[in-house]
Amino acid sequence: MKLLKIAGFFTTLAVSVICNAQVTKNIAVKNNEKAPFDYVVEQFADIKVLRYQIPDWENLTLKEQKLVYYLTQAGTSGRDIMWDQHYKYNLKIRKALENIYKNYKGDKTSGDWKNFEIYLKRVWFSNGIHHHYSSDKIKPSFSAAYFSSLMKATNTALSPTIAAIIFNDVDTKRVNLDESKGLLEGSAINFYDKGISLKEAEDFYAKKTSPDPKKPYSYGLNSKLVRDAKGQLTEKVWKSGGMYGIAIDKIVYWLEKAKAVAENKKQADALGLLISYYKTGSLKTWDDYNIAWLDATEGNIDYINGFIEVYNDPLGYRGSYEGIVQIKDFDMSAKMEVVSKNAQWFEDNSPLMPEHKKKNVVGVSYKTVIVAGESGDASPSTPIGVNLPNADWIRAEHGSKSVSLGNIIDSYAKAAGKGKLEEFANDEQEIALAKKYGEIGDKMHTALHEVVGHASGQINPGVGTPKESLKSYASTLEEGRADLVGLYYLYNPKLQELGLVDDWKKLGMESYDSYIRNGLMTQLVRLELGANIEEAHMRNRQWVSSWVFEKGQKDNIIEKITRNGKTYFNITDYEKLHDLFGQLLREVQRIKSEGDFNAGKALVENYGVKVDQKLHAEVLERNKQFASAAYSGFVNPVLVPKLDKTGKIISIEIQQPKTFAEQMLQYSKNFGFLPLEN
Repeated sequence: MKLLKIAGFFTTLAVSVICNAQVTKNIAVKNNEKAPFDYVVEQFADIKVLRYQIPDWENLTLKEQKLVYYLTQAGTSGRDIMWDQHYKYNLKIRKALENIYKNYKGDKTSGDWKNFEIYLKRVWFSNGIHHHYSSDKIKPSFSAAYFSSLMKATNTALSPTIAAIIFNDVDTKRVNLDESKGLLEGSAINFYDKGISLKEAEDFYAKKTSPDPKKPYSYGLNSKLVRDAKGQLTEKVWKSGGMYGIAIDKIVYWLEKAKAVAENKKQADALGLLISYYKTGSLKTWDDYNIAWLDATEGNIDYINGFIEVYNDPLGYRGSYEGIVQIKDFDMSAKMEVVSKNAQWFEDNSPLMPEHKKKNVVGVSYKTVIVAGESGDASPSTPIGVNLPNADWIRAEHGSKSVSLGNIIDSYAKAAGKGKLEEFANDEQEIALAKKYGEIGDKMHTALHEVVGHASGQINPGVGTPKESLKSYASTLEEGRADLVGLYYLYNPKLQELGLVDDWKKLGMESYDSYIRNGLMTQLVRLELGANIEEAHMRNRQWVSSWVFEKGQKDNIIEKITRNGKTYFNITDYEKLHDLFGQLLREVQRIKSEGDFNAGKALVENYGVKVDQKLHAEVLERNKQFASAAYSGFVNPVLVPKLDKTGKIISIEIQQPKTFAEQMLQYSKNFGFLPLEN
């Protein structure tokens, strides 16, 4: 599971990594430690591209640096898998767009050309032609005729049918969660053959049984569901020798190099199982790997790699490819370990029904880490926190790993825009609390969300996995449940007792202010006027906030104030709001534990999907005064190995890319392993 943050307003981030030291010279410039670090690369459309640093890189041993380098190479080798997963024509469209960009010799001062550049950058940022967050198809601000002229001028080949898709109303939504339009029929995601119905897919997986029902395999996680020549449903497995095999072989190549420089045996054994999983596609091996990965807690380097998060599948089966490479931040990890060590206390004192509480919260490890590279679903838009693995039975028996991406959060803070807090906060007290406690509040909510939230609660015996019982609502309900655990404990003296904060009440007040302000109002800047909320995290923030707002109206717990034509939300009773968060947490855990699909659907649909259009229009108008973009993402630092005469790595240097475009083009050149049609 991922925790997403919105820079200034809450937004996701982005990073990835590059290989081949010889080709990076024209895109990378050495960090000048004497000069201030330049966090901002550029801004276009609704996106700001940032840089991040890898502090204390020089304190790693050469062996550790090699491990980081090999793992980042492995991650980025699968980059094109994510592009093809997002949409079956993405690779063809990207090749055409990049060929035009590199070879066009015409007028580059015209408005049309500028709009073409912006469109291409938006496509790069989203790993395809659908918006990275809303999943709506990105609309070009140039005409089909102009695009045709660019293709002709650069001898660019692209099927007329595919070229037309850029401009028409075909495949307008990457992930559709509106059941009236058909979860599969209305989604452009490349996880299912066209024509496969929801019932067919559900029936296909209903027949799948695991050797041990208490340890169900993650069926569908690493495959595409297709029809064979006889019209029967079958899976094209993502593995060496299977679908995406060419790129997976490259991933395996670098993972084998990483295994050779592993910090310890447990780390090497886990990497060995990951390699075996990629070679065989075995879901049993995937489970074995996750257990071994959980057990590999020693060492300074860790990673995430595989087909993991299922947010992009409207049915919640298939995992998007991603990679994150991370270095332990020793100082912050020591502080946050306190939360992990007290996970059982948080569980025991939660408002859950007794039968839904875990009697033994096991193996919750939490670290603040320094990101060294990200790829696939984690790049260019990245989370700020991750808790894995996702399989509930593994979490119950073996625990989980939680990480907070410290240097990413730091880059967000240093590149944040000014003035939005003052515009949307209700009063000076709210502003003062945000300035003093906002940063620590964010860190504590991340820790509580990831360590305690996702680890909390248990499913009743005989109830299926959330993707089976809660279906398309599973992801947003789980993220909201973890948010609620965090919210419940952010306003609790235990945090001060543990030495984590200096004033638990003020921290809790600030956290409640910011969550309600965002959930009911400011996150709407990410939507076009008239749109419903589709993204799982945005939905959960709204249904949590809207539910407590409605339930608290009788006691006026949250006031909706209009002042000088502007709307504000003011919390009048933090104690009662705390109780409401607890009541909602209890109910959401009941929904998950009992597999109550109807109640889960009603909660999300009634509170998390529809938008107050009058308020939305007002928020968009008020936000026009701010130049900063609604979304932020990252280019990756470039890890450049220096070789001796025999070809052995003797050092690895960090360089920063100069522009977003140059890094994206180098990625296509050096990591474009897949054919255009898979």
